[in-house]
Amino acid sequence: MGSFGSGNVGFSVALADERATHRLMQDLAGLLEPGDVITLSGDLGAGKTTFARALIRHLAGDDSLEVPSPSFTLTQTYALPRFTVVHADLYRLSGPAELAELGLDDLATNDVLLLEWPDRAQGLLPADRIDVALTLSPQQGATFRNARVTGHGALAPRVARIAAIRDFLARHGFGEAARRRIEGDASTRSYERLTREGTTYILMNAPPRPDGPPVRDGKPYSAIAHLAEDMTPFLAMAHGLRALGLSAPAVFAADRTLGLAVLEDLGNEPVVDGDPPAPVEARYAAAVDLLAFLHAQALPDTLSADGVRYVLPRYDMDAFLIEVELLIDWYLPRLDAAPAAEARARYRALWKEALTPLFDAPPTWVLRDYHSPNLIWLPEREGLARVGLIDFQDALIGPAAYDVASLLQDARVDVPEAMEIALLSRYVRARMNTDACFDAATFARDYATVAAQRASKILGIFARLDRRDGKPQYLRHLPRVWAYLLRALAHPALGELAAWYHAHVPALTSLR
Repeated sequence: MGSFGSGNVGFSVALADERATHRLMQDLAGLLEPGDVITLSGDLGAGKTTFARALIRHLAGDDSLEVPSPSFTLTQTYALPRFTVVHADLYRLSGPAELAELGLDDLATNDVLLLEWPDRAQGLLPADRIDVALTLSPQQGATFRNARVTGHGALAPRVARIAAIRDFLARHGFGEAARRRIEGDASTRSYERLTREGTTYILMNAPPRPDGPPVRDGKPYSAIAHLAEDMTPFLAMAHGLRALGLSAPAVFAADRTLGLAVLEDLGNEPVVDGDPPAPVEARYAAAVDLLAFLHAQALPDTLSADGVRYVLPRYDMDAFLIEVELLIDWYLPRLDAAPAAEARARYRALWKEALTPLFDAPPTWVLRDYHSPNLIWLPEREGLARVGLIDFQDALIGPAAYDVASLLQDARVDVPEAMEIALLSRYVRARMNTDACFDAATFARDYATVAAQRASKILGIFARLDRRDGKPQYLRHLPRVWAYLLRALAHPALGELAAWYHAHVPALTSLR
């Protein structure tokens, strides 16, 4: 790793053969994002088009995809699953003035541009780009190449991350593993499936999260909501869950400082089925049984990650309130219905009153995102171990009802109300069989409260993902989450809150 000029970061690597070149391509592919510009430099015959062809086929998931050289057509466009790739070749251009012919200025902001012979566009290249420079070394063989990867501008940290991942995998014996990115959710983490000697693993790329701007009392949202800021909580919870005999991924290698880990691959069989996906009731029942088992245990609030002591945060009032305020900060403004100061204060006061009884409930581990995207079905295992658990790094100590509501009012699939009631009853019966003091009526109130709190939070998060992060795909879930919210608000204990919602939240049909 080194610096190649002001503000640039890069690394060099010797590519002894085509296999090594392919691995470098996979390194780059794993961290590509929409809108990136990749320039391919090097002498004639150095392998620029070969590198570009391998990258396009890898991103397409199709090794037989026809990828002709754009030397004569100048550009070729590929609509691929993650983004559109535009492959351009400037070799035949005599100078920057002819660039207008290519129409590169008209590219969509989310297109990835692969540009060969970038020297033909000197002075016109974007400040933020990654350059892969390939050079021949005939004395070392016909297939040998030297490569220098340089990140310019805002993409310099990305190249530094590529180098760090390469080094991490090499140090832990995974340097030769094939890599393929797994499409993720709305988080800042990314995942790749590694294949080594016929066995698959998961590479978790979760760099430490920088603090955002202060939003209250000088604290960022992540600190108030107790979101994991590094990998320590994940490693600690994985150890704690596995100690109970549950199917959290085994950890084969980890670097907490870098935020990198190689994990057991639990597969990709979901707890839902069909198109559109619907809950498989037997699998949801097993997930309910897991929660009933977990909540019956005397669970510690202190765990260990690689010898580092980790204390689970409490799901305190400030965390509940900052989450529920996402509805009035993001969802209502989307409907041109941002509440006045008095209505906002009333909303917060009503929620504080509704949430207060939750703190009388016996505390337990709250995995926090216990729903279909984070549950893997493992039919070859037995009992509770059939439910694979992932994405629990934001776990807290809090009310048992929260994860039950997260599952039975799953934001991404329709859980019919009859199924919700049946599975909720299943959970209650299981708890009553192991705890003579379990109060079903109190739990039902707590369930409705956290279900309404979670639905309000998710409406705000999905609106924020659209407006702030340019991810409109989450808007399709809004009608479902709204329906869940209305179910929860029907509980008599939430009558005043329900009245506030009906007075201040426009009907969902007015969404634009």
